[in-house]
Amino acid sequence: MTTTSVTVEREGAVASVVLPSPALNLAVKEGLHASLLAVADDDQVRAVVLAGTGRAFCVGQDLAEHAVALGKDPATALDTVRDHYNPIVTALATMPKPVVAAVNGTCVGAGLGLVLACDFVVMAAGATLGTAFTGIGLTCDSGLSVTLPAAVGMQRAKALLLRPLTFSAEQAVSWGLPFDLVPADQVRAMAEGLAADLAAGPTAAYAETKRLLVDGASRPLADSLEAEGAAQRRLGTTADHSNAVRAFLAKERPTFQGS
Repeated sequence: MTTTSVTVEREGAVASVVLPSPALNLAVKEGLHASLLAVADDDQVRAVVLAGTGRAFCVGQDLAEHAVALGKDPATALDTVRDHYNPIVTALATMPKPVVAAVNGTCVGAGLGLVLACDFVVMAAGATLGTAFTGIGLTCDSGLSVTLPAAVGMQRAKALLLRPLTFSAEQAVSWGLPFDLVPADQVRAMAEGLAADLAAGPTAAYAETKRLLVDGASRPLADSLEAEGAAQRRLGTTADHSNAVRAFLAKERPTFQGS
């Protein structure tokens, strides 16, 4: 199916949400958000791939469109952060199933924010990354003020966000970003293979784990401990759990159905 200009391709229990171009104009942003909500609600989808097309993954905001918005009213030109980028990042980070980013090439600005909101990243070796925001007199968005320091530490994040310098995928890995680097022509296949493996796993447990991690960053330890206990009680009643325990005791490989 297609939503605006964003394509959703299905292969078994894996849905690949494919950006049509690296620049995020209004149609792409709206289509991406709608597509992510659709696959989140689809019980037949057990893992998601976020992919680009061509030689670049995502370069962030379409600046030509942004220039038009600035010309109309600078006071509202950045409302797109609230109206589009925030909901997109939230949909990725809170997706109740694993999300794998298939980064086929250049990834800067909000594109990097989208990638760091995903759970796994398969990236083209030699890909160019960057933040870019201060180069046009803006600050970061798309969650980078949280996800980038968490990945590389506060001092490195400051250096990457305050100076709009590009860096390589290999440098990013050396700084601690958990990217799997593969040749560019293998990115999509590797990402979809990983997603297929995840789709065969305990997706109910994945959803609970993601929820705990997202919520745990902003609440006291006691509340997190209580939330963990509640999540375990919910999972303890699932067929996946009881079947997996039986399989373990029988020295068999468990089969997960997501319920």
